[in-house]
Amino acid sequence: MKTRLSSLFTDLYELTMAAVYFEREMFAPATFSFFVRSYPKNWRFFIFCGLEEVISWLEKFSFSEEDLAYLDNLGLFKPAFLDYLKNLRFTGDVFSMSEGAIFFAEEPVLEITAPLPQAQLVETFVINTLCFNSLVASKAVRSVLAARGRMVVDFSARRTHGVEAALKVARNSYLVGFSATSNTLAGKLYNIPVTGTMAHSFIESFPSEVEAFSAFAEIFPDNTVLLLDTYDTITATKKAIDLAKRLEAQGKRLKGVRLDSGNISHLAKEVRRLLDEAGLSYVKIFVSGGLDEYQIEKFLEEGVPVDAFGVGTKMGVSADAPYLDASYKLVSYDGRPVAKLSSGKKTLAGEKQVYRFKKNGFLQKDLVALRNETFDAEPLLEKVMEKGKRLKPKQTLGDIKKHIQMALKEIPDELKAIRPSENSFYCVEVSPHLAALQKKIEEEIRLKEILV
Repeated sequence: MKTRLSSLFTDLYELTMAAVYFEREMFAPATFSFFVRSYPKNWRFFIFCGLEEVISWLEKFSFSEEDLAYLDNLGLFKPAFLDYLKNLRFTGDVFSMSEGAIFFAEEPVLEITAPLPQAQLVETFVINTLCFNSLVASKAVRSVLAARGRMVVDFSARRTHGVEAALKVARNSYLVGFSATSNTLAGKLYNIPVTGTMAHSFIESFPSEVEAFSAFAEIFPDNTVLLLDTYDTITATKKAIDLAKRLEAQGKRLKGVRLDSGNISHLAKEVRRLLDEAGLSYVKIFVSGGLDEYQIEKFLEEGVPVDAFGVGTKMGVSADAPYLDASYKLVSYDGRPVAKLSSGKKTLAGEKQVYRFKKNGFLQKDLVALRNETFDAEPLLEKVMEKGKRLKPKQTLGDIKKHIQMALKEIPDELKAIRPSENSFYCVEVSPHLAALQKKIEEEIRLKEILV
């Protein structure tokens, strides 16, 4: 989408805090860290998406005259602060994992260092963008893993939470391994393959099912996938076989059939039998209708002969895990490491780096360390913006997709299971120096702030 999202997309308390920072001249560098605290049920890893969107927004960060007029009308802010916002631009640094990186709970994925008001004001956008994109990518990849190499297509556009969400779902599901989308606008914007043939309304609008099938095949002889379950699936299969034979006589082939309702497990087996007996083993069976990774896994465990899956609502809204428990927290201000001690919501102090250790081509463990520490392992956070400017060119979707495919091969199988064991969690450790700093900061806070 080419429209610019206003920098006014922020929670009001970000602005009230920034106003106080302005009055107290608190412009020293502040570092905020974005991370996810915990996993949804049965998830053991995440895929990081949304970085490009964050970088693009930060590059254009500014308040328009209309934005400032609105803030002025609220009657909350002094003219001097509004004048400050008028000329405000993002001038900070961003350290981040690469788009498409595999990451785990309780480790920093992105850190922003900027003058305190700037770093504070971008919080809402950063959390919103990284949460949704990473959530959808992490949900979608589970269907890809469950499908065991079979084609998976995005059918989510009708029931996602708005147009923008539908576009992001199409993009992120494609990145993690979906073959195509039904969303034509997403196809245009992101150069994603698009797919789709007919709905039940198409069948119903013709005097008969045979006429509907024939009309479609006449217009799209090389891309005919017949929807079989409008009236009776088995009867429709026999009609499809007759059409397939007529197409063969013309040197064409019926591409496939789709099942969208009923007892899919039984029907798919019966449809496959009828097609094979008719010498139509090349006709693919496409299944859709309320699918998610659990249903896909169940079909394949039952030996259901499915060649491709259309996955929609439950993936597009991440039905069983509609949010990530993510945070963007201050970890350093003016050279002073800081931490939060809230029960169940502690934060690790200081600017950080994450090191990834591998063994025999598989991920072994991650180590969260201070940024100035070095280890004989792969550092995952790299500087992607400096003084408000991007340091690397925009990645293509193809490059990100390849990166994700390679990264998935490095994840141990037990972490990729759709229903993993309760004890199969990836090891994320804290370096001794970071642990010592954390202990020191917590002791200082208790002495200074907590009454005994």
